[in-house]
Amino acid sequence: MLFHARMDVHFPESMTPEVMADFQVKEKAYSGDLQSRGIMKAIWRVVGEYANYSIFEVDDHDELQAILSGFPMFKYMDVKITPLAKHPNALEYYLKG
Repeated sequence: MLFHARMDVHFPESMTPEVMADFQVKEKAYSGDLQSRGIMKAIWRVVGEYANYSIFEVDDHDELQAILSGFPMFKYMDVKITPLAKHPNALEYYLKG
């Protein structure tokens, strides 16, 4: 199953730069692992915002929930999920797994 996720990060103003940097290092490692395993198919930064758009390929909703809640910054994220389906006009290139 494919899912589009928009993830907006909202750190509390009281968070120190050192703690924030630690979260960012852990987040990069977690995201990199998901990408190398083929679970996170793509990730893009939203220009001008602390947010990203990502595409996940998972077996079911429960797996997606487990992956999302595993992000180190999850408790500071607003996540919006959109399930995706193949479009009949998509070029074959986009339908390859």
